[in-house]
Amino acid sequence: MLAPTAVGAGGLDVVVLAGGTGARLGGVSKPDVVARGGRLIDHVLRGLDSLRGPLALGGVVVVAPEDVSLPDGVLRALEDPPLGGPVAGAGAGLLALRAEGRAPAPTTALLACDAPEAWRALPVLAARLAASPGADGAVSVDGAHRQYLVGVYRTGPLAAVVAPGGAPLRDVAVRRALGALVLLEADLGALRGVGRDLDTWEEVAAWERGG
Repeated sequence: MLAPTAVGAGGLDVVVLAGGTGARLGGVSKPDVVARGGRLIDHVLRGLDSLRGPLALGGVVVVAPEDVSLPDGVLRALEDPPLGGPVAGAGAGLLALRAEGRAPAPTTALLACDAPEAWRALPVLAARLAASPGADGAVSVDGAHRQYLVGVYRTGPLAAVVAPGGAPLRDVAVRRALGALVLLEADLGALRGVGRDLDTWEEVAAWERGG
């Protein structure tokens, strides 16, 4: 277990993106893919539960269709109409958290269900952001590649770029929208596999084997 991390008063909300077409998996539902004894979405949600003490997590919302089963206590959202892309999904998730009638947390994490170990990055990213008040967020990097969906963001600036005026942007590249923010980069190579995406059956099989 990683050391406890302060994220400021109000804690950290989490938006987990679990929509899309799963085209590289033959069109199956990505969150429902089973590996290592559980669905990918369940691995992510169990990981988040394990961080509730260290990070004082607030609300968790999964952006997924109705046919994806979710545990009690986990909110659901979906962009309208569906398949608007991850930026639209992030915006829909933020709006769903606000609709609960509570103040949003000052920071929000973005994760994707096809990166089932990405939750492990949140304590490091939250600590980096807490120590840098001038930044809008902190994201994992893999070489020169920013992993925007392994990131912790200040909620206000994040909402401004994914849902300006309360309307989620559709069909906009993640890099274009989130790249407008002032972001810190964290090389999390020491956390083996933390940013691994499982986009193909070969990648799912390799993760299943522990590779």
